[in-house]
Amino acid sequence: MKICTWNVNGIRAVSKKGFGEWLTETQPEIVCLQETKINEEFQTELLAELGYHHFWNFAEKKGYSGVATFTKTKPLSISKGIGIEKFDFEGRVLQTDFENYTLLNIYFPSGQRDHARVPFKMEFNEAVLDFCNKLRAEGKPLVVSGDYNIAHQERDLKNYKGNKNTSGFLPIEREWLDKFFASGFVDTFREFEQETGFYSWWSYMGQSRAKNVGWRIDYNCITEDLKPNLKNAFITPQVLGSDHCPVFLELEF
Repeated sequence: MKICTWNVNGIRAVSKKGFGEWLTETQPEIVCLQETKINEEFQTELLAELGYHHFWNFAEKKGYSGVATFTKTKPLSISKGIGIEKFDFEGRVLQTDFENYTLLNIYFPSGQRDHARVPFKMEFNEAVLDFCNKLRAEGKPLVVSGDYNIAHQERDLKNYKGNKNTSGFLPIEREWLDKFFASGFVDTFREFEQETGFYSWWSYMGQSRAKNVGWRIDYNCITEDLKPNLKNAFITPQVLGSDHCPVFLELEF
């Protein structure tokens, strides 16, 4: 089964750029979207036609943040947020529980160019890790898919030398990802590809995408206990419509 994560940078906008056709053609078992930027369910007729159950977590602020999970298998349960109001009102976390694992669809915050939200970002990230550890203590393997807004290593962005003071590649952010992986999570893409040049986000400026001057900031991560079920992980930079592209995970049960 395929799980796809994609920051669509506005679901209404991406729907005008072929999202419906892409979904119809690829039909992953599960689709996790971030930055939907809406406050009501959207394209429900298409989703029903394709056999998807669909779940949404909207931000209270209109046209901001938001996540959605589409799944062909009905979850055992769903829940929104991590139980901390100052994070949950931004609509960043959606949990779906299945027989073999729990899936978290997460839109991690940006620290912004001026670093104004870096403290909020790091507090959110720590709270998410605590939340994950609590879920793991209950015995369920985890899949954590989404836009992490952090490039982990130098090979994960084209211009690492020029971005050492840019949010998304700050030492404090990268150290949090070190901590996240050390706690028992697996970066599934790096199980199959070790080289540089593979990115999931490109600036709209300076023909960055055409030149492949990008960052790998979107991940499908799993807990170590799901490694035997891991079959493939890959990025699809050829899929347009957003400044991010879809990132895939394949599991077999």
